[in-house]
Amino acid sequence: MKRDLFLMMCALAMVVFAPNQIHAQSFSVLHNFTGGSDGGFPLDGFAVDSSGNLFGTTSTGGSSGTGVVFEISQSGQQQVLYSFKGGSDGANPNARLIFDASGNLYGTTYAGGTHGLGTIFQVTRAGQETVLYSFAGGADGANPESKLVFDTVGDLYGTTFAGGAYGGGTAFVFTKGGVEKVLHSFGNGTDGANPVAGLTLTKKWGIFGTTSAGGAHGYGTVFVIWPTTSGWQEMTLHDFALQGDGGTPYGGLVFDQSGRLYGTTTAGGQGGESGGGTIFNLTPTTSGWNFSVLDVLAGWGISGTYRNLLLDASGNIYATTHCDGNYGAGTVYKLTSAGSSWTYDQLYTFTGGNDGLFSFSNLVFDQQGNLYGTTKNGGTNGYGVVFKIIP
Repeated sequence: MKRDLFLMMCALAMVVFAPNQIHAQSFSVLHNFTGGSDGGFPLDGFAVDSSGNLFGTTSTGGSSGTGVVFEISQSGQQQVLYSFKGGSDGANPNARLIFDASGNLYGTTYAGGTHGLGTIFQVTRAGQETVLYSFAGGADGANPESKLVFDTVGDLYGTTFAGGAYGGGTAFVFTKGGVEKVLHSFGNGTDGANPVAGLTLTKKWGIFGTTSAGGAHGYGTVFVIWPTTSGWQEMTLHDFALQGDGGTPYGGLVFDQSGRLYGTTTAGGQGGESGGGTIFNLTPTTSGWNFSVLDVLAGWGISGTYRNLLLDASGNIYATTHCDGNYGAGTVYKLTSAGSSWTYDQLYTFTGGNDGLFSFSNLVFDQQGNLYGTTKNGGTNGYGVVFKIIP
């Protein structure tokens, strides 16, 4: 993915930009990945159960070096539930997991499977893995990086980064009956290309998502797809221009209680490559969806927020960044709504040492309101960490 091409830009972001505010928090590292049997380089965050146990994936490490599914307790005890072999069982999971009603875990791998182009898998809490679908790289898509989501009848929805009818990726549904159906193939004009994030389902408006590229300006889109009597239709709600609106969104979309959509871009916001991405929302109106930018993050190049935002019950926003902050190693931040404006608070600034480096993670709350996430690099061994912040 593009993100690895821009790591060198973090050093520039460290020199040029300073954080708006820094508020001291209680920060701790729960686990340092070794890159061995416990995994390495986690590229996303967690699903959390009712007891506060965290479930995630690493993109490398494990018995064959191709990633693991793991569980970690609030005290930091880590257990590998499944270690990918890199063959037909899948390889290199990049996205976080979801639960079904029975507590089984579901996710995607970027590679591996029958055709080497990724899988949809299930892992039980006892560690038994089942490949539900192997992507073939044709019209069905290839290389999924997205989190999956269930609908009310138990079908799974997601995206693939590549493949599809035009090679720009797909939005798909995998039914309970074991059939994969493509809802839309990206790359046919200005509809967007290469979705990284998953999909957001609604009964009222359809299915929403982002693409990291394509669109009218080549810097990604916000889109909606919906069913009709003649098949699924897709419409672009916003085309990113890498200007004040930002560009290259890797994160997905979340709704607040008022029906507004919130998302992030990883770049732009101050014109061209200036700015470390934006936090934006789309508000439904009688004539469409109005796009507005809530905040522009400090940084330069691809340095912003890579995963879905976390909204609390009061509408405050929490997220991580890739490589801004005082040390160019990333941050954890909060946006607080104050009427028509937003206040930015930097909850933690990574140093790039034992505390972690480069967070591509979503954040999750436990029942006590503590925040958890991962960094891809850094830590004692350089393979990333699981961290906890007590606000």
